[in-house]
Amino acid sequence: MSAPQPARGCVISADGTAIGVTRRGSGPPVVLVDGALTSSRTDPGRPLATALAPRFTVYDYDRRGRGTSADTPPYATRREVEDLAAVLAEAGPSACLFGMSSGAALALEAVAAGLPVRRLALYEPPYTGEVTGAADVRRTRNELEAVLADEERGPARYGDAVARLMTLTGMPHDMVTLVRHTPVWREYEALAPTLAYDLALLGDGIVPRRRFEAVDVPTLVLDGAASPELLRRPSRIVACVVRAAAYRSLPDQTHDVDPAVLAPVLADFFGSAAAHR
Repeated sequence: MSAPQPARGCVISADGTAIGVTRRGSGPPVVLVDGALTSSRTDPGRPLATALAPRFTVYDYDRRGRGTSADTPPYATRREVEDLAAVLAEAGPSACLFGMSSGAALALEAVAAGLPVRRLALYEPPYTGEVTGAADVRRTRNELEAVLADEERGPARYGDAVARLMTLTGMPHDMVTLVRHTPVWREYEALAPTLAYDLALLGDGIVPRRRFEAVDVPTLVLDGAASPELLRRPSRIVACVVRAAAYRSLPDQTHDVDPAVLAPVLADFFGSAAAHR
């Protein structure tokens, strides 16, 4: 018997923006939040969602301005929180939440703002200012925003911004060069304007300790043991700040974590929540 096909639809955010959502599987609800440069078009088949679907009803959605979702300017983090609130309302009040990279920061902001979730899992929230300093993050943000705004450079500016972000998250330059020659690069370029959203979300790259101390749901903070300290240290700090948080490092993994490795860890964590309902 073949697996049920994903159900695609949308929810309407508080400002009227249509947010594309795909539902897979059956069981307790889990909502997935993408990181930068990720959408249903850059992540075909959604391997993580597919891996979780045998045990959970998985909701993955395109953040505003990406993939199947619309956009309504001007951008504000609170609007992305409202988008996530609409997805969680669709999933139901007992949903668990997983955020990847900048999606982890968004998930934290949402739960700190009072959105109801049963459990929260995070992978490498990129508060890189904890290692490089806030001034360096602000300088990088200004550089990327200038590249994205430089209309005289035409479409090339988008590829340059994408490449810059990839090197910041630890991808070697020669690997970035290889990726630039793959078909998915065009999709990355299409998402490049939304990098400004991720930059605004992360601010000066320092973990907002006072806000995140308000997160009081069981939380699992993950990183890859092969990731640079630039991404691992923020994960440890978040695990220390958030109440009832546990920290775990996945052997041999980088920021580009293997869904086959990540899915069982999330399933165990979220499954224990379902068992204690």
